[in-house]
Amino acid sequence: MTQAVSVLDVKNLRVDRGGVQILDIPSFSLHAKEFVSLIGPNGAGKSTLLLAFMGLIKKRSGALKYRGELIHCDASWLELRRRIAMVLQEPLLFDSTVYENVASGLRIRGLGRSEIKSRVGAYLERFNLTDMAQRSARKLSGGEARRVSLARAFAVEPEMIFFDEPFANLDAPTRQTLTEDMDRIIREHGIAAVLVTHDQSEALRMSNRIVVMNGGSIVQQGTPAAVMNKPVNEFVASFVGMETILEGVVLGNRDLQMTLSVAGNEVDAIGDHLPGDQVYCCIRPENVTVSIIDPGRKSSARNVFAARIADIASMGPFLKLRLECAFVLTAYVTCESFANLELAEGREVYASFKATSVHAISRRAPDTPLKESA
Repeated sequence: MTQAVSVLDVKNLRVDRGGVQILDIPSFSLHAKEFVSLIGPNGAGKSTLLLAFMGLIKKRSGALKYRGELIHCDASWLELRRRIAMVLQEPLLFDSTVYENVASGLRIRGLGRSEIKSRVGAYLERFNLTDMAQRSARKLSGGEARRVSLARAFAVEPEMIFFDEPFANLDAPTRQTLTEDMDRIIREHGIAAVLVTHDQSEALRMSNRIVVMNGGSIVQQGTPAAVMNKPVNEFVASFVGMETILEGVVLGNRDLQMTLSVAGNEVDAIGDHLPGDQVYCCIRPENVTVSIIDPGRKSSARNVFAARIADIASMGPFLKLRLECAFVLTAYVTCESFANLELAEGREVYASFKATSVHAISRRAPDTPLKESA
């Protein structure tokens, strides 16, 4: 398999603020045509990392390369920035017309009048802005302003584009439309992209790779499936929605089929931990099945427990159940299943999950500062 071309490489990047280190990135690469999402809690360093990519924040140490060439002087930084567009959470539009805002990046880059007219027209049309081309940017709604900001960024036809939560505080339909338009253009033009987002469904839907940050460092990165289903530590597991995290001890392991002791009960799992290892057992709520009849041998699930529904919370199209057995499990059920099974708080049920749904993480190993997941 041919290795993807790297367009941006960062090595040993460290950034301080007020004498305190806020960013420590041993390495990061962005490949051609790749879509990367940065996720993590507030203050994790996601936005700071984007600013460092642009050379807009002073670093204590580190090197940045564009297509293998070191960016080391003002001229090389200027050349790199001409190949990048950035979309911020606040559109920051100029006090002029929609047309002039979309044209601004092209004028800065010295394009001719004819080329500017052609590109602006094309991107106004792509983002349904043609009819408001002469409208003042100050008279736009929040959604319209975001569309202008996107049109301005894409009009320069960048090789790389960085998004810092560009759809925050938008209503769901507007956000959905804009993300679909953005994703379509990125794929069509083969643009490398980095998106900072708190919306994990957005990251899952669009990304080739997800990078989890915490405390100014990259904790884990990999394919969306790997990060969501095989977190490297308890922090990542909790952050990506492994709502059930239980402490356990490995009783035995035969051909990667483990038996764990969890709150005095045996739980079957798949993994390479050794007998005596202390682990966290992580289970996604969508992988827990709730039934009113003991599934017994009729189910492929290896783990079946009698439980009681202790709490019910609405999550829009589904309901979240807190189940009490020998330990506490979280499960999701659709509203239709909830009604059909006549579930209610206090009802006795059976909770089951497959051995492959249990992700075991060592409790004794230190957090890994950087982990690539296939």
